[in-house]
Amino acid sequence: MMTPSFASLLEFSVGKFRYLELQKPFPEEAILRHISSNVTFLIFQIHSQYQNTTVSFSETLLPNASGTGTDKGLVFILRPEQSICTWHLETSDPEPVQNVAIPLSYSESDPIPGGCNLEFDLDIDSNIYLEYNFFETTIKFAPANLGHARGTDAPPCDVKTGQDSRWRLQYDVYQYFLPENDLTEEALLRHLQRMAEVPQVQANAVKVVTLTADDKTSVSFSSLRGQGVIYNVIVRDPFLNTSAAYVPAHTYACSFEAGEDNCSSLGRVSTKVFFTLFALLGLFICFFGHRFWKTELFFIGFIFMGFFFYILITRLTPIKYDVRLVLTAVAGCVGGIFLVAAWWRFGILVLCMLCIGLVLGFLVSSVTFFTPLGNLKIFRDDSVFWVTFSCIAILIPVVFMGCLRILNILSCGFIGSYSVVLAVDSYLYTSLSYITLNVLKRVLHTDFRRAFINVPFQTNDFIILAVWGMLAVSGITLQIRRERGQPFFPPHPYKLWKRERERRVTNILDPSYHVPPLRERLYGRLAQIKELFQKEQPAGERTPLLL
Repeated sequence: MMTPSFASLLEFSVGKFRYLELQKPFPEEAILRHISSNVTFLIFQIHSQYQNTTVSFSETLLPNASGTGTDKGLVFILRPEQSICTWHLETSDPEPVQNVAIPLSYSESDPIPGGCNLEFDLDIDSNIYLEYNFFETTIKFAPANLGHARGTDAPPCDVKTGQDSRWRLQYDVYQYFLPENDLTEEALLRHLQRMAEVPQVQANAVKVVTLTADDKTSVSFSSLRGQGVIYNVIVRDPFLNTSAAYVPAHTYACSFEAGEDNCSSLGRVSTKVFFTLFALLGLFICFFGHRFWKTELFFIGFIFMGFFFYILITRLTPIKYDVRLVLTAVAGCVGGIFLVAAWWRFGILVLCMLCIGLVLGFLVSSVTFFTPLGNLKIFRDDSVFWVTFSCIAILIPVVFMGCLRILNILSCGFIGSYSVVLAVDSYLYTSLSYITLNVLKRVLHTDFRRAFINVPFQTNDFIILAVWGMLAVSGITLQIRRERGQPFFPPHPYKLWKRERERRVTNILDPSYHVPPLRERLYGRLAQIKELFQKEQPAGERTPLLL
């Protein structure tokens, strides 16, 4: 077995980022010289995109003195008179790993991130531990401790709970979005430099929540598959007005190394086909839905049945996503046909408009909770959330019950154009798809209620929002102008059919009166087909002889 040898020392300076490449057989040693005497502890951190890197205090990797991952850091408590510090860097990945690293210094008045760690392996752990699934991304970190001078003991963590202990510390959780649809390594390493030090974090990132020492050091966010997000925590000492930053952590909520459905190919073929066809129908409804009433009813019935059926089979069965999507499409078609058939037979306009109004109300309610209103603590209670959500959804058809044609045209415009947004998301990431996806996540995943639902709103989103608004306004305006002076809604189809049938039976002058019944026409068609397969008679005299 090859013994690792350090080719050279990597010189670092406090607060200066350095790019480096690590290779499996060649570990490196980082060194920081000329450390100021007023510095009491250092945080050395190293970052890569998705390949693991190990940072350690020594060549021998010990669980309490080393860390391995994509975003790792070590806290080094300096001894009196110490002015040099070293770290050992290596990787077990067979491919070369591009990294960016930086040492940061803090004084004795600054709080020590992770200084009261009792959960993770390191004695002092300033790292942020990140876990994700399809629904949510959760970050965890160890509590901090008060700072102390070189050569003195750290304050006890849990002996006292007063203002002279670590319980006075506060934690600000920050979130930073990378550029949309940019999965490059260069972009990540460049933007990580904005999330390492306290002033840069406060200037560039968005503060999501502030935790006290009494709160659990764990925060959940909505997972954004394929969207790069960087998280960091700043611990503040309000008594001394000092602060320190943890080691930032990043995620794309997907895997770069997965063979199927990885970060580079998130859009499944089944998803693209489903939402493309759905968008084509929605675009037709946006401009012509009120005129083609039965087609609109099919569209609304498809949404109604498909949504509830997808929730049902996802919660009750473990079948794969592609199969679920096919079954959802079939169930949606059944729901659409059923709503059209119910209108044809019974002609209850109020019932049909109630379904249409509820779908529009669902979209309006989803947009409402897509705003910062959805992050309010009161709505983490499921009963409060769903009662409020339902009231907003029901309010829409109630308000427009006196002008059903306007309600129908508005529904065609907004719902039909939003289907285009969903189709775009299957090809290109857009945050606008999370308007409805967040609601679906909350239905399917119980713990999603605790997640913050922040999303980036960048150039792509503004363009798609403008397209959505343009389509909706154009469709609504066109239909209002075209339907001016026309009947509000088509008459009852079954009554028309029944009246026409009675007219044909009683009016012998109507040519359709002499049309044979359906059964006789079918027998006639079958007889004609049968003659095609009969043998022709021989040519000759076929007239009877005259007597």
